[in-house]
Amino acid sequence: MTYHNPVLLAECIEALNIRPNGIYVDLTFGSGGHSREILKHLTTGKLIGFDQDTDSKVNLIDDERFLFVNENFRFFRNFLKHNGIEAVDGVLADLGVSSHQIDCAERGFSFMHDANLDMRMDTTSAFSAEVLLNTYDAERLAKIFWLYGEVENSRNVARQIIQFREFNELKTTADLKKAIEKSTPKFSEYKFWAKIFQAIRIAVNEEMDVLEEMLLQTTKIIKPGGRLVIMSYHSLEDRMVKNFIRSGNLEGKVEQDMYGNIIAPFVAENRKVIVPSEEEIKENNRARSAKLRIASRK
Repeated sequence: MTYHNPVLLAECIEALNIRPNGIYVDLTFGSGGHSREILKHLTTGKLIGFDQDTDSKVNLIDDERFLFVNENFRFFRNFLKHNGIEAVDGVLADLGVSSHQIDCAERGFSFMHDANLDMRMDTTSAFSAEVLLNTYDAERLAKIFWLYGEVENSRNVARQIIQFREFNELKTTADLKKAIEKSTPKFSEYKFWAKIFQAIRIAVNEEMDVLEEMLLQTTKIIKPGGRLVIMSYHSLEDRMVKNFIRSGNLEGKVEQDMYGNIIAPFVAENRKVIVPSEEEIKENNRARSAKLRIASRK
C-alpha cells in the first residue's frame, strides 16, 4: 500500500549516481517510492530508510538489502554507527510533508479539514500544535509566524490567539481559523492559512533544528565522491541547504585558502536548482514547490 507519488524520482536517482554495491540512506522513507527505485539499482549494496512516523511502517520493503529505522533523522549518524555503518555513498532527503499526513484529517496538518490541532510527525511525542497554541505567549507565537511562515501581520495574529484563549481553548483547526479570522484576508485566505499552518508545523516538529543537525552530520558520514541529494519545499529550508553546500556551514560564510579556493566539504553538482516539470506538477500538484539540490563530497 502506497500513498505518495515520489517527487522528482528520476532526477533523484540520477543525482545519487548509484553504485550497485554502495550503501545509501533515504532519510525520509514515507511511502517508500524513492527507496524502491534505489533498490532497483543495487546488487550487493545496502539501503537504510529512516522515518519517525509509525504510519510509514505500512509501506516497509521486504528485502534483505533494506534496513528500516523508525526514528527521527536528526541522529541518523548514530543509528548508522550502531548498525556498523561508518560511511555511505549517498544520502537522500525529501523534506516535504507526505500526502498521507496531509490527507489524513485526524493528523491536523491541513487547514482543509476540521480536525484536532496535532501536526506531529512523530505521534509518540507529547508536544503538539494544540500544546503550542495554548501555552506560548504572544511574542513567541509572533516570532514563529514571522520566521517560519513569513506572515506579515504576525503580531496581530498572535494577539488574536491570546485573546481567544481568554475564554476558549484551541482544540481544532476550526478553532484556530476562528481565532484569527479578523487577520485573514478575504480573497487570499487559503494562502494565508497555508503560511500559518506551515509555521506551526515547523515549530512543533523542530524542523529547522533537525535539518541543521542532519546537514552537519553528512560531512562525517558521506564518502569522498558520494552524493548529498536534498529536496526542500520552502525558502527557509532551501536557503539553509544552499548555504551548507556552498560553504559547509549554515550561515553561508565562505572561507578560502591562500590560493582563493573555497574551503568546503561539498561541491554543488547543479548550479541552478532543479524543479519539477509542468507535466509532473499536473500529475502531482504537491510537487509544485519542490527544489532539488545535489552535492558531491570532496
